[in-house]
Amino acid sequence: MTEPEIFDGLTAILRQVFDDPGIVATPDLSARDVAEWDSFNHINIVVAAEMRFGVSFKSSELEELRNVGDFAALIQAKTRP
Repeated sequence: MTEPEIFDGLTAILRQVFDDPGIVATPDLSARDVAEWDSFNHINIVVAAEMRFGVSFKSSELEELRNVGDFAALIQAKTRP
């Protein structure tokens, strides 16, 4: 899966979770940038990403993430053949 495909998928997920058609997944975007990004919505994002990209995340992997760019890189690593 390409990086643009992952960011497009993450944008769709973020728009759905936050009910905001203007939000765009960028590498630097983080929970600090979105007022509604709380622990509940964080879980919703992770579960939606697992379903959309067909991957599973370990808690230890998620604890290392600092922004959407880190999340996209993790997804890309897990979807490589």
